Amino acid sequence: MKRSLLAVTTLGVVLAAVAFSGPQGPRPEFQIASEERNPWTHLRLNNDPDEFHFAIVSDRTGGHRSQIFSRAVQQLNLLQPQFVLSVGDLIEGYSENMERLAAEWREFQGYVGQLQMPFFYVPGNHDLSNLVQEKLWTEKFGRRYYHFVYRNVLFLLLNSEDPPGVSTGHFSEEQVAYVRKVLEENRDVRWTIVAFHKPVWADAQVAKTNWLEIEQALAGRPYTVFAGHVHRYRKFIRNGQAYYQLATTGGVSKMRGRDYGEFDHIVWVTMKKDGPVLANIMLDGIYPENLKSIETGEEGMPRTNLQPVHPVRGRVYCEGTPVAHALVTFHALSEEKRPARTADAITAADGSFVLSTYTANDGAPVGEYVVTVAPWRPVAEDGARSANFFVPAKFASPASSNLRVKVQAGSNTFHIDLR
Repeated sequence: MKRSLLAVTTLGVVLAAVAFSGPQGPRPEFQIASEERNPWTHLRLNNDPDEFHFAIVSDRTGGHRSQIFSRAVQQLNLLQPQFVLSVGDLIEGYSENMERLAAEWREFQGYVGQLQMPFFYVPGNHDLSNLVQEKLWTEKFGRRYYHFVYRNVLFLLLNSEDPPGVSTGHFSEEQVAYVRKVLEENRDVRWTIVAFHKPVWADAQVAKTNWLEIEQALAGRPYTVFAGHVHRYRKFIRNGQAYYQLATTGGVSKMRGRDYGEFDHIVWVTMKKDGPVLANIMLDGIYPENLKSIETGEEGMPRTNLQPVHPVRGRVYCEGTPVAHALVTFHALSEEKRPARTADAITAADGSFVLSTYTANDGAPVGEYVVTVAPWRPVAEDGARSANFFVPAKFASPASSNLRVKVQAGSNTFHIDLR
């Protein structure tokens, strides 16, 4: 048997093979005895100095649930990313009461102040819904959009509430000019990460938001976009780049799981040479070494004025054939007969569905509804309409669908045949 050698590895690169005997210098970072045959694949350690990890948290509010975001803070301290990004909706907001807003910010800052790494703020519509909130943000945090560069990666943290109160989201001309200037000054970075609150690219009115101008400025460089707001995870591909609409980190959600993109998560990002690698880490899967649940004092936001709901289930057919993987939506008709999206479900392989309004499978309130049936776009695909979806397009819109149902008190079952 050949004499054992010491393969000395520093920062993931094998530098030399030296005998165990001989003068002893500084101890190498990685030491292992290497022979002619060895029980490992290779010694190229996955620790390139240009690679790093950061985490992203999504919406906390819109009716935040107790002990979710505060628990995520403690879980981030277990994971130890280099820093944490947000995509907005940090406080409940939607108020002009300065005392109440200040208390909400104190609560939130009390949580993120426990992080052992930097936390980068991004405003959402709950954080900047009026001029009073805008003034308070400026007093507390200064800039509402900014950037930084880390290991030759540009991070653009933008404000989609500029000015506040635009339902589609909006970027002011001043902000667009700022983005152009920053991109021009950082033409040679290896990647660009863009984070803001509303996924304006998915809105029919995107041309009015100034996002297309920012996309034009981003053209020609590799970049990745992160947003939140919808509380439902979805991946889009635009201009050959990945755009992510994140789920929640404590915000209101029906919590129906991965098929619906409804879950509480932390996005763990590993920045590699050829771009970011994402891992969606569910909060329910992060425990300390003693396996004890993390308990915090964070109280949830009570949901008020909720209408009583009643079980609603059914099946969808088209000319007698079950319609699988369709999004069935019940749009409540108001006194003015204007439809408002209320409850939805994804059909199973046999066309069956169970509606949800506030929580998973809870049903729908009593009332008259317009029903739409549209192709369900998987959360991790680009959202293109499936070529195999055989339901006529008119049933996808409440303006053209002729389906009407009435939910009554008690259990409801509907057989919907699209003819």
